[in-house]
Amino acid sequence: MGDAPRTDVPTRFPPRETAWFFDIDGTLAEMMPAPEMVQVAPEVAERLTMLFGVSQGAVAVVSGRSLASIDTLLAPLVLPASGQHGAQRRDADGAVHEAGAATASLAAARQRIAAWVGGGPSIRAEDKGHAIAIHYRAAPELADAVHDFAQDLAAADRNLRAQPGKMVVEILDAAHDKGAAIRAFLAESPFRGRRPVFIGDDLGDEPGFEAVNRAGGVSIKVGDGPTAAQFRLPDVHAVHAWLAALVA
Repeated sequence: MGDAPRTDVPTRFPPRETAWFFDIDGTLAEMMPAPEMVQVAPEVAERLTMLFGVSQGAVAVVSGRSLASIDTLLAPLVLPASGQHGAQRRDADGAVHEAGAATASLAAARQRIAAWVGGGPSIRAEDKGHAIAIHYRAAPELADAVHDFAQDLAAADRNLRAQPGKMVVEILDAAHDKGAAIRAFLAESPFRGRRPVFIGDDLGDEPGFEAVNRAGGVSIKVGDGPTAAQFRLPDVHAVHAWLAALVA
């Protein structure tokens, strides 16, 4: 995916010339055995609040979670946000832009996933509305089976795509991704005309890295693995230290 990311991640940016975009799971917060167990530390939310203030509101969350889940994790902080890999987006004025009703393709996929997963505890389907996540955190040995099933499901319908992640594969509308969400934010105030910075950790963040790179911004990958990002931080603890340095 290009040159190896650098590890000397910058910490100094003109606050009123920078637009900030953050993933949550695996970036601002540690991955947990189940999505509902994830927590964002209070000091992280405080630093995001400080960054929001000094940047005059140019801070957004770009996540695979729903907007409701994002707000629960960051409460009482409410930020501009994109949820479900771009299918939902709340702009800086609070207006929510949401994809239309679930397509027939996704409705059919929902039935097939429910039948395939069954009622066992090892594999779990999480219906987010505009995306269906198939989690196998409790049974990592089933990774190949989950990925094969998801790829077959998406290959059978061009309106769908399979988005692999950490111990999860999501089935979602092929028209949406995090890159498109970031581009939409950058076309609006207060993000417009600013240099974007995006930090994420997973394959679903790669379209965001690519969009930020094309916009002349700074892309940061958390953890190992091939990436289009320009910079790399080793883990969530390093993200917390970097965020502290930003607002120091």
